[in-house]
Amino acid sequence: MERRKIVVLGTLIAITAIVCVTAAAFYASIVGTEQAKTVKVFHAGSLAVPLAEAESQFEALNPNIDVQRESIGSISAVRQITDVGKNGEVLASADYTLIPSMMYPEYADWYVRFATNDIVLAYNPELSMYADEITPENWYEILRRDGVIFAFSNPNLDPCGYRALMVLQLAELHYGDEQIFDDLILDNTGITITKEGEGTYLIKTPEDQKPNTEKVDIRPKSVELVAFVEEGGLDYAFEYRSVAVQHNLAFVDLPEQIDLSKVEYADFYKKVKLETVDRNTKTGKPIVYGITVPKNAQNPELGLEFVRFVIGDAGQEIFADRGQTPIVPAVGSGNLPEELKSLVYVESAKPKPTPTPSPEPTSTSTSTPTPKTPGL
Repeated sequence: MERRKIVVLGTLIAITAIVCVTAAAFYASIVGTEQAKTVKVFHAGSLAVPLAEAESQFEALNPNIDVQRESIGSISAVRQITDVGKNGEVLASADYTLIPSMMYPEYADWYVRFATNDIVLAYNPELSMYADEITPENWYEILRRDGVIFAFSNPNLDPCGYRALMVLQLAELHYGDEQIFDDLILDNTGITITKEGEGTYLIKTPEDQKPNTEKVDIRPKSVELVAFVEEGGLDYAFEYRSVAVQHNLAFVDLPEQIDLSKVEYADFYKKVKLETVDRNTKTGKPIVYGITVPKNAQNPELGLEFVRFVIGDAGQEIFADRGQTPIVPAVGSGNLPEELKSLVYVESAKPKPTPTPSPEPTSTSTSTPTPKTPGL
């Protein structure tokens, strides 16, 4: 009898153990499934700092979601989806026009314009040559000087790169100096420019831009230039204002007539166009960022949730605190999802409300700007 009791007890213990192991495995499976929910974000390099903070806050609110960001030039980001065939829940571009021009209709059919920026000339006050002399009036003369090395990102890959070239040609028109683009770009790269009718100009950027590395450096994306300026490997780099603020770089605050920041100067900006190596033409215009959920997203509903966060109150605060002006309210175009319509002005659907101004960082050409929240 005692032996039978021991056998029965042992059997019960074994069954209990199996049940516990099975339950634990089932629970682990559920948890693993929750942890497997991802939001893949392809985005412009200039969005790295604010979207890193957006990722952190969004994941804190949604513990079962993992935001995975890939920071590259905007054109490259789009091509990850359209050419390489990668799946993404969110695409955020430094030039909103890349979404309709490169993704419609197969990969996207809507976008939201959510932030602005402008081009500045960043430098290191301690290591950049002639840093104590440079001003918004003489910066192009400083760049001309022997020994000075300046840089911009690849215009075939990154909007900041083709915008930098536009700024240099607009500078010729603004300052009345017809040699600025010639001296800085034509004489030092394989990039060309032609004058067209009605006072417009067309810049062409070949695949091999042949930079004279003793004068000009060209990198795939603008944020890669930050470290070189910080370490003194470059004297000056064309950057977005937000990037300069986030990395505590000093910068020349270029005139609004050429920095691509103001709608008031849109007619002047469009005097310059640029044709990339793939023969797509970009026209000078105020800098506006765009965001969408690609049609090939594996978790489109989660992509929409992340977009809602970025363009909502929390996202707007993140961008404003990091030196990049949010558009309030954001502006939606195309076949906009119902989930977003309460957060945006739907273009051509109703009178546009007066945007809420956001504070902008101030700077001088000889001091380092201090952002409200230090850059990462």
